[in-house]
Amino acid sequence: MRRFVFEIVEGVRIAGQAIWANKMRSTLTTLGVIIGIAAVTLMATIINGLNQEFDKALSQLGTDVLYVDQFPWGQNTDREWWRLRNRPAIQPALAQTIRERSRYAAAVAPMADEDRTVQYRDQSMEAEVVGSPPQYGRIRSVKLAQGRFYTQSEERSGRNVCVIGATVATELFPAVAPLGKEVKLGNVPCTVIGVQEKKGESMLGGPGSPDERILMPFNTYDKIFGVSRRWGVEIMVKVNDAASMTRAEEELTGLLRTARDVAPGERSNFAINDQQQVRASFASTRIAIYGVGLFLTGLALVVGGIGVMNIMFVSVRERTKEIGIRKAVGAKQRTILFQFLVEAVIVCLIGGVIGLGVSALGAMGVRALGFTAALPAQTVALAFGICVGVGILFGIAPAWQAATADPIDALRYE
Repeated sequence: MRRFVFEIVEGVRIAGQAIWANKMRSTLTTLGVIIGIAAVTLMATIINGLNQEFDKALSQLGTDVLYVDQFPWGQNTDREWWRLRNRPAIQPALAQTIRERSRYAAAVAPMADEDRTVQYRDQSMEAEVVGSPPQYGRIRSVKLAQGRFYTQSEERSGRNVCVIGATVATELFPAVAPLGKEVKLGNVPCTVIGVQEKKGESMLGGPGSPDERILMPFNTYDKIFGVSRRWGVEIMVKVNDAASMTRAEEELTGLLRTARDVAPGERSNFAINDQQQVRASFASTRIAIYGVGLFLTGLALVVGGIGVMNIMFVSVRERTKEIGIRKAVGAKQRTILFQFLVEAVIVCLIGGVIGLGVSALGAMGVRALGFTAALPAQTVALAFGICVGVGILFGIAPAWQAATADPIDALRYE
């Protein structure tokens, strides 16, 4: 055991001396590995950030919420637009039907939205105005930093009150408290009664982001903008238990087909959506990104590995006489093989460390641009694993050549 440990330590020491003696050559050899490791880790960093942003955006939809809409979510919607466009709009009265008849619905709320310019004195901005009953706060888990949410009595009377997002509050009220102030939606004044907690930037961005959203009672929205019978609304149905989503969707399908007079055998003229459909749509995009990224990084690593192999063959040829002397005094094949393999692995690890540094700088740049970039420990471990793998894979041939060299021929080599 002691002999084995000694061989390992001695092999690492000799490999380190050989690399140090040819610093410039070793550095240039690592360029391909640096590019490959930087590419693979930066790709993983950006994709992890995208996944976090995507999950953050999807969390707004809720894992236990079904959405009744005229159109389905997903990638194939555009292919069927000619059929879907003739579907009748979802009417607000359907929300009451679901509320009365569904066994699985914990909360039901129609929702309509529209991008509008909102103004307070000289300040104005574009925001998404959402009209929905007070149940919206429960379904979407709305949290307030200031004030309160509108009540059922304000919903029934159609009072001109609203709850604004954090960015709306910052943009329109930079120097004053927003509560009690009147903002104008077109020419209609609306009193601010609450401010939502800041959610931060997400993949949604712009109007449609929770921070740039204005919530108001559904009847108020209908009074101000009118809920078009042509375009209709979207109905949110919060299910009692997330485990009952499938049964709730089946029950909801039956209720809606009856309420909308869909005959047996006919296709449903509505869609029931949830966040899983968005995830499924994003999955194919994510696979494509991974595929392209892995191809490019794999190509860079192969080029880098070939460079390592080439330099290791040169190193073996330069040190042929040294190999002959070592074998003549009793060095075993495994000792010489291990020494050159360690040298190849160390060269790749140096490239990996530099590549990770480049990737970390790239991630800082991505974050400086306002995007999320996460470099988890698993990615770092994967990068070092790839370095070791590349070193062994492309170093085995020159190491084997050195280990199997004939000592007499090696001693005569000049």
